[in-house]
Amino acid sequence: MALFITLDNVYKLYNIDPSKKTEGIVILSQQNDPKKKYTTHSRLFDGLLLGFMVKGSMKSQIHFLEYEINTGDIAILQPQLMIETKSLSEDAEIITIGLSLDFITEFPILREFVMNNQIRWQPIIRLQPEDVKLQNELLTLIQNFYHKKPSSNKTQMLRHLVMVLISMISEVYSNLPDNKSLVKNRTHEIIDDFYLLISKHASQQRSVAFYAEKLHLTPQYLSTFLKQKTGKSVLQWIDYITILHAKTLLKSSNLSIKEISNELHFEETSIFCRYFKRIVGVSPKTYRNE
Repeated sequence: MALFITLDNVYKLYNIDPSKKTEGIVILSQQNDPKKKYTTHSRLFDGLLLGFMVKGSMKSQIHFLEYEINTGDIAILQPQLMIETKSLSEDAEIITIGLSLDFITEFPILREFVMNNQIRWQPIIRLQPEDVKLQNELLTLIQNFYHKKPSSNKTQMLRHLVMVLISMISEVYSNLPDNKSLVKNRTHEIIDDFYLLISKHASQQRSVAFYAEKLHLTPQYLSTFLKQKTGKSVLQWIDYITILHAKTLLKSSNLSIKEISNELHFEETSIFCRYFKRIVGVSPKTYRNE
């Protein structure tokens, strides 16, 4: 069973000083500690993870494939991808930046970033040698801002610095060829095809039968399979993608709530509002104004 982790409980799991808490962002600098059982659980993080291998190496299973991550490598883990640490070198040191879904919805470009199929299948990259020094300096600057005393502009400045870092990563992907040669097993194929379908159709199709038919599976089998492999059923995935889209539109567009409801193909605005509040806990209007 995978351990599901949100941004809020990261602070408890890793004993982070609550005074360092910054809305939408968490930063961890970790060194290998033999006393800690890093390989005990598979993990699912409810947000975007950026891992920077500062020193040493590690072997991890990401999205059911095993990777070796070496000094200088960057691991980009999209929301809800399964990750399991297989081994760590004695000198392993890694800096991890976690971004919540609410942070992601503040920046429309990030919504495309977290649903990008190329990133899912090529999660490990490395910057060009001439950019590595700049990346390290930027990482140091981000950490310094993260640990500075709270101020009225701290969160906003930190967000912009993180976006610069993500822009550097995006540039690397724009110059990479698609990895067409990757050999996928049946588990990979079903999960990846489902991700592609739901990314494209979640705002129009919220029926389990629709996705099962497209994948040539029974609704019961698909839902059970996804629950076992990803921790979420088909309906939970539909809710997840729909709410992500709704939050993005609420935070980054001037569309009225009625227009957003129409965009997401809800029959009535009142149905959309009840749906949103049931999952998020607040109304669309309250969420937009927060």
